Amino acid sequence: MILEIIIILILSGGFVYFVWRGLLLANVTADQEEYIKELEEMSQYMYGRINESYEEMKRIDRIGAFEKDDEAGTTFDLLKEVINNLEEEFNGQKEEKVK
Repeated sequence: MILEIIIILILSGGFVYFVWRGLLLANVTADQEEYIKELEEMSQYMYGRINESYEEMKRIDRIGAFEKDDEAGTTFDLLKEVINNLEEEFNGQKEEKVK
C-alpha cells in the first residue's frame, strides 16, 4: 500500500513537472514569434525610411549635378545598396504611394 502511494506521488510529480515545462516552452515560443514580428515591422520601417531618403536625394539632384566620385554620389550608391539588401534579406516590400 505504501509503495503504491509512493509510485502515485512520483508519477504525479512527474506529470506536474512536464505540464509546467510544456507551458513554459509555449510561452517562450509565443515570445519568439512576437519578437520576429517586431523585427519584420522594424525592417519594413527601415526600408521605408531609407527608400524615402534615397528618393528625396534623387529629387534634389534631379539634374544629376553630383558626380559619382563625390560624397553625394557615394551616399546615393550606399543608400541604394542598403535598399537592395533590405529587399533581398528582410523581404522589404515597396509600398505603393497613394495619391
